[in-house]
Amino acid sequence: MSTGRLVFAQLTAHLPLTTFRRCVARYKGDHKIKSFTCLEQLLVMIFAQLTFRESLRDIESCFRAQPDKLYHMGLRPHVARNTLVNANAVRD
Repeated sequence: MSTGRLVFAQLTAHLPLTTFRRCVARYKGDHKIKSFTCLEQLLVMIFAQLTFRESLRDIESCFRAQPDKLYHMGLRPHVARNTLVNANAVRD
């Protein structure tokens, strides 16, 4: 069994988070957002793209199958489909 970091965590370690946070602040992406931040949305969409997920239901079922690994990916324990739908509809 591997004791190192997950591949997803290794890939996201190379993201320029200071630049991303600066862009979110400039365009007020997290304005009036309480629970699902732009960074979490980005991580979910990167995961969906890397694992070839075809729908939001597929993303949600994948996250529910391995809830212990979400913490190590930088996500909260439960990512609901309705939250993903609202975030993708409201945000650019």
